[in-house]
Amino acid sequence: MLKGFRSFLLRGNVVDLAVGIVIGAAFTAVVTGFVSAFLTPLIGVAAGAVGDFSKETFTVAGTTFPYGGFLNAVISFVLVAAVIYFAVVVPVTRLQDRFEKPQTAEPAKVDCPQCLSRIPAAAVRCSFCTSEVAGLPGFPAQAVQHS
Repeated sequence: MLKGFRSFLLRGNVVDLAVGIVIGAAFTAVVTGFVSAFLTPLIGVAAGAVGDFSKETFTVAGTTFPYGGFLNAVISFVLVAAVIYFAVVVPVTRLQDRFEKPQTAEPAKVDCPQCLSRIPAAAVRCSFCTSEVAGLPGFPAQAVQHS
């Protein structure tokens, strides 16, 4: 029962979803900061109105741009993303790698020149038609032992 629960928690899509939600929340702050720092003042420039914004500002054509709020949102987003990556993604990936079984590489295969069946490249004899393949082109020259 606990093994199934552990498997559920370590499943990639559950962790990806959690990370996505946190990153999405941080990105929302970036978008909100961008809108309040740049888009809203641009509308104010077009309408001829000036808004009251944060302390870090610059003024263009009588409209104040509070770039400090946007910079704080960007910095917050980058910091949240870094913390999520290094505190959640990296450890979970290492934990998943530890519990995964190593996959063995399948030996190289070639076609038997007699029956065209796929056999291991290191074979001395074809397992399908039993013809000797050692020493033929594409096969290593091995000493054929008869028992």
